[in-house]
Amino acid sequence: MLRLAGYTALCFGIVGVFLPILPTVPFLLLAAYFFTRSHPELAERLYAHPSYGPAMIQWRDRRAIPRRAKISALIAMAAGAVFTWFTVGWPWVLASLAVLAGAGTWIWTRAE
Repeated sequence: MLRLAGYTALCFGIVGVFLPILPTVPFLLLAAYFFTRSHPELAERLYAHPSYGPAMIQWRDRRAIPRRAKISALIAMAAGAVFTWFTVGWPWVLASLAVLAGAGTWIWTRAE
């Protein structure tokens, strides 16, 4: 069951590489979590990935998010907020902006 959950998270992470609205690293972290418990070799392959591995290792070891990733995430969230502001009805704008503000604050306050 954990292996299936790992593969599912990995699939979402792969889709996130191609869709800018879907994050990649959080799904890869989730996949690594499941694979660590069910298939450690696959978890190590994820941590050894040249592009995503360093960010995943920083999170695993220090719960840190690199500055570049923080800035990218906050820019994407701001773009989503602007898009929501101009396309969605008023009550949903406030709700989504509150969620984005909370998530942005959480991201910004993580170690680097």
